[in-house]
Amino acid sequence: MNAVQNDQRVSSVAAAIAEPARTRMLCALMDGHARTSTELATIAEVSTSTASAHLSKLKDAGLLRLQVQGRHRYYCLGDPLVAQALEALMVIGQASAPTFTPRTPDRLQFARTCYDHLAGTLGVQLHDRLFEAGWLLAAEDGEQGDAYRVTDSGVEFFRGLGIEVAQLKTLRRRLACPCLDWSMRRPHLGGALGAALLRALLERKWLIQDLDSRALTLTGTGGRYISKRFGMALIQPAKPLSASVRLELHSLAD
Repeated sequence: MNAVQNDQRVSSVAAAIAEPARTRMLCALMDGHARTSTELATIAEVSTSTASAHLSKLKDAGLLRLQVQGRHRYYCLGDPLVAQALEALMVIGQASAPTFTPRTPDRLQFARTCYDHLAGTLGVQLHDRLFEAGWLLAAEDGEQGDAYRVTDSGVEFFRGLGIEVAQLKTLRRRLACPCLDWSMRRPHLGGALGAALLRALLERKWLIQDLDSRALTLTGTGGRYISKRFGMALIQPAKPLSASVRLELHSLAD
């Protein structure tokens, strides 16, 4: 692809994201759940016919993928890189503030999904601990496209969580890379390893995902076991909010 084609492609994707209703649709899908056009129309506050036109543009731009099951049609993000790009754009969107102060609602600030991996304060804490413990290192020049590499001790650490790094390397996806966290402005762990880590935490019920938002709840058992496994003191989340307040904050955040 030459420079002109590349410029046109970037402009096309940027134009597809730029419309506020389409942005709301994309952000709603960052929790990794697939949704129908009717659900996305409600989220974007547009009619079903208008939503269909928006979804068509997003699909043509490669930002969405359509999944058909019988008579039902569901939309999801086209690639984990879309979620990563949206997180980065959220950071840029906050850059005009003279001094950075997180304004993300507490539950989303502490732990949330970034498509299929862990984001928020907890995600950044675990990312930093993986480096402090020597389980992850920055990839050296000449290595594959992965920004991070897993050390031998890291392979054993992840195996203790039921994650086989060798299997992840066979996937058609980057193994481990930084994903800039929009609420923290620091990286959390992305790539196949980041997705596998979140799955492991959810399967053990150390984290519980909301059904209607990107928020993740750290359980009492999860707090104890994550602290023990990672060898770190967690910054605990704020006291849970009431259901009505959570719904209001969810509508503002998404």
